[in-house]
Amino acid sequence: MQNNPIGIFDSGIGGLTIAHALKKKLPNENIIYFGDTGHLPYGEKSEIAIQSFSKKITQFLIEKKCKTIVIACNSASSVALQSVKEIAKNIPVFNVITPVANKVAQQYSGFNIGVIGTKATIQSNIYEREIKAICPTAQVFSLATPLLAPMIEEGFVNEDISRTVIANYLSNKKLANIDHLILACTHYPLIHKEIKDYYKEEVVVIDSANIVAEHITKELKKDNLLNDSAKTEHHFYVSNYTKSFGESAKFFFREDLKLEEVNLFI
Repeated sequence: MQNNPIGIFDSGIGGLTIAHALKKKLPNENIIYFGDTGHLPYGEKSEIAIQSFSKKITQFLIEKKCKTIVIACNSASSVALQSVKEIAKNIPVFNVITPVANKVAQQYSGFNIGVIGTKATIQSNIYEREIKAICPTAQVFSLATPLLAPMIEEGFVNEDISRTVIANYLSNKKLANIDHLILACTHYPLIHKEIKDYYKEEVVVIDSANIVAEHITKELKKDNLLNDSAKTEHHFYVSNYTKSFGESAKFFFREDLKLEEVNLFI
C-alpha cells in the first residue's frame, strides 16, 4: 500500500501545479494524474455533471491501485467531495480547499480576505463557509474570474493580454479593501507573479499549491503511507489529447511529461 501511487485529478491540466508541488515535497512518491480535458472547464458545468465526471475518474484511479485521491480542482473540490469519498470508500481523499481555508482562518483571521476562482467555486461559497466555521469574524470577499483559467491554458501568461485581464478583474470593487488574496484555482500559481506585481506588495497573495502539498505530506506520514522506495514512476492521462495540451502540460508541471489519452466517458 505504501508504494502504491498517489492519484490526482483535475478538469484539465491546472492540477499539474499540485502534482509538481507534491513531487517536490515527496520525491519518492509515484503519481498517476488524470486531466479531464474533454470536459473542461468544470467551472462552467452543473454540480451534477461535475459529480458524475469526478466519480468516473475516481473509479479509474482506484483501478490503478492509488493509495489516496487528490481532487486537484477547486470546482470539483467545492461540489463533488462527498461523491468522491463515496466511491473511494476507505481510501483517503484530499481536496485543495480545506487545507487552504484552515490555514487562512488560523493565520489571517484579522484581515480582509479576497478569493478569486471559477464560477462554480465562487458560487458554492465554500471558502467563506470553511473560513468562517473556524473564525466567524473573518471578512471574506469573493469574485468569479472565469477568463483566467482558459487564458492560462492557451499560454497567455506574462504578456499584455494577461496583464489586462488580470487588472480588469482585480480592480473590481468587491476586492477593493482586501489585504490577502487566495488563488482559488490550480491554474493561478502560473500567474502568481503577475498578480503580485499588480498589487505592488500591498496584498499578500496566497498560493494554494504548497499549502496543499504540505498538508498531504503531513497526513500521509501520520497514516504511515509514505513511499520508502527511491524508484518512481509517473503516468499522466487526459480524456482528450491535443498537441497544445501536451505543450501546456510541460509548462504546468515544469518538466517534460507524456500525456496518454483515455476516454472514460463512452
